[in-house]
Amino acid sequence: MTEGTRPPAAAAFDAIGAAYEQAFAGSAAHRESLTRLLERLDPRSRVLDVGSGTGRPTAAALADAGHDVLGVDVSPVMVELASRRVPGASFRCADIRALPLEPGALDAVCVYFALLQMSRGEQTRLVHRLAGALRPGGRLVLATVPLDVEEVDAEFMGQRVRVTSFGPEALVALVAGAGLTVEWERHTVFTPDRPGAAPEPQLFLHCTRG
Repeated sequence: MTEGTRPPAAAAFDAIGAAYEQAFAGSAAHRESLTRLLERLDPRSRVLDVGSGTGRPTAAALADAGHDVLGVDVSPVMVELASRRVPGASFRCADIRALPLEPGALDAVCVYFALLQMSRGEQTRLVHRLAGALRPGGRLVLATVPLDVEEVDAEFMGQRVRVTSFGPEALVALVAGAGLTVEWERHTVFTPDRPGAAPEPQLFLHCTRG
């Protein structure tokens, strides 16, 4: 990606860097979600981690369990951190919206809070593409902040960002429209470990491809 084509999320997360991991490390719901996924994966599963950040906890937990993990992130700073911290996984600096995906090639896809700076149309198209990249019976784990907002300017960890999301019912309808069945749904509220941080709603969905 050239500087002119870099998505806004790249600059924001380059600046945030390792502080993101520190702020969200205490999420019990994220750990519960990962544990649930790990209990259901076959040995040596092929897993794509979208918006992989520093690689922890998601890619690290999957790689430590012996799975073949590719993490994709738009931030070169995050990719460099993840490559050092999680040597058992592979990482690529790329925009998932433009990354070719082989149909039916993956056993699981993780998308933890990686959609929020995409438009609703982009989120919808991406979820459909990710669903198509799963083998039959493959699993998609999706976590987001389930607010009915579109193109809202906000501050996130000191960076100006533009946020778009779906409410809970609309998000469930989105994944259903992509041919996925929701097997597990967890609503929670989490406060990042950062001065002045406010509690935020979070929604975790575990889905399977029919």
